[in-house]
Amino acid sequence: MTLGDIDLGIFKISLDLLAIVAVLVGSFYANRALLTNATKVQESTGIRPTTWWKSLLIWVVPVLAVKFALGLHFAYPELQGFNFVNGLNVSNSFVALWLALTLYTGAFIAEIVRAGIMAISKGQSEAAFALGLRPGRTTSLVILPQAMRVIVPPLISQYLNLTKNSSLAIAVGYLDLRGTLGGITLNQTGRELECVLLMMLIYLALSLTISGAMNIYNASVKLKER
Repeated sequence: MTLGDIDLGIFKISLDLLAIVAVLVGSFYANRALLTNATKVQESTGIRPTTWWKSLLIWVVPVLAVKFALGLHFAYPELQGFNFVNGLNVSNSFVALWLALTLYTGAFIAEIVRAGIMAISKGQSEAAFALGLRPGRTTSLVILPQAMRVIVPPLISQYLNLTKNSSLAIAVGYLDLRGTLGGITLNQTGRELECVLLMMLIYLALSLTISGAMNIYNASVKLKER
């Protein structure tokens, strides 16, 4: 069963996809209402009700129901001729790039997070334990809100470095922006200046977007001054 498509002339929009997106939007607002109600209960009683399993049901059950209603099916890889069809295709170069950037950048981010947590006085945790807070609540309510003020500024630099380090994908044979625009397109057209300028503008736009979003988040977690 399928809901069909909407033909807009230039492209088509799948109604199945729109139905799933609508369900996800509804799940988002339902989950937000659940968390808001849990916060009100905590403020009035001092005890926050357990909501993780309800949130899980809100996100998972409606999507699965829509998928089963529309016809849930899985495409398994099959060998036809000299190649496989169906399933997902992930190139070895992409896996190598993903592992390299994840391990390299993850090491720096882990050190930043460790330094941010260590910057909080041990007396903060001891005071929270003395008030009866559990370790998990102590971390989420006492330690992390203060540690984020130390973590976020250097974290912005790491995200920017990750974006720029992705240009090394050509070293493992993966054609990203640097390999296509700065390599193939440049060699085919011979317009070095235009290709390099366009590549610079794209990286600049990505960097400014990441920096702007992280600075907005940094403003929300930093210490409010009068």
